Amino acid sequence: MDYSGGEDQIQASDGQVPPSYNEDLLQKTILVGDSGVGKTSLLVQFDQGKFIPGSFSATVGIGFTVMLLGDTSVGKTCFVIQYKDGAFLSGTFLPTVGIDFRNKVVTVDDVKVKLQIWDTAGQERFRSVTHAYYRDAEALLLLYDITNRTSFDNIRAWLTEISEYAQKDVVIMLLGNKCDMNHERIIRPEDGENLAKEYGVPFMETSAKTGVNVDLAFLAVAKELKQRAGRHPNQPAFQIHEYIEAQKKKNSCCAFV
Repeated sequence: MDYSGGEDQIQASDGQVPPSYNEDLLQKTILVGDSGVGKTSLLVQFDQGKFIPGSFSATVGIGFTVMLLGDTSVGKTCFVIQYKDGAFLSGTFLPTVGIDFRNKVVTVDDVKVKLQIWDTAGQERFRSVTHAYYRDAEALLLLYDITNRTSFDNIRAWLTEISEYAQKDVVIMLLGNKCDMNHERIIRPEDGENLAKEYGVPFMETSAKTGVNVDLAFLAVAKELKQRAGRHPNQPAFQIHEYIEAQKKKNSCCAFV
């Protein structure tokens, strides 16, 4: 079960290392306009270089931004790919450069919700780039590698950055990734659980390779965000910790602690 250099990495199409990244050139562009004018087709044309005929469903009106954080090689990119495409990409990859974006529409309590997922670079040299996006993220999935002590020890530093740059009420979830590699485990489940309790955040172990708890991680934060967005004053708050624990008991997996 070799992760071959880390799943939070993305491979250049020509197999070459990309040039040095200029963080000053990173910009956002937002497409606006009436429904049906072709915003989605324009984006597909830009992204894929082709026009896809047929009818598109209207872009979902309710949406949230989820950012993945953690050291390089903990599996962030493969975690996103497993969630979006249900696939695991093995092989040698180049580190994610700066930040990458993917979208997925999910059904949460019979309501369509669009998740914009930001996959970030774990290297220190890109940290100033990701800092600029913290404040726009509504949920943060913070990953470490259960076979890598350093990635776990660095979680406190990541949480310090989150407290400095992110929204005060941002949803945070701690994830111990690569639980399929139990034979190489260095970090015990209870280590992750205790750290999560210390910071008051939910915790799960996951596997980007087998898909264990990947959907659950995103669904839990989507439920939390949707409930926050539409909750009436007298409506009880969604309890993300209780929801996760209840879902764990329904299934069996390497992540249950």
